[in-house]
Amino acid sequence: MADWLRLACRGSIVRRALRYAVGVGTLLIVINHSDAILHRDISRARVLRMMLTVAVPYMVSTASSVGALRERRTTDDTSKGAAQ
Repeated sequence: MADWLRLACRGSIVRRALRYAVGVGTLLIVINHSDAILHRDISRARVLRMMLTVAVPYMVSTASSVGALRERRTTDDTSKGAAQ
């Protein structure tokens, strides 16, 4: 778990996840909440849902990046062991 968190906090992963979160999150907010935004029907509950709408792509991107790095590390370690 500590290794996963260390990788998840890497600057390159955080920056990538933020870019995806802003892009995908904004698109999803427009799709799911545009009527309420246009009618200025913005409650605290809706703002919370919008924040979660942005948080989900951040978490998915982070988990995917960390998983890819860990898989690459495992593959690299296996390749090195086979070459020796």
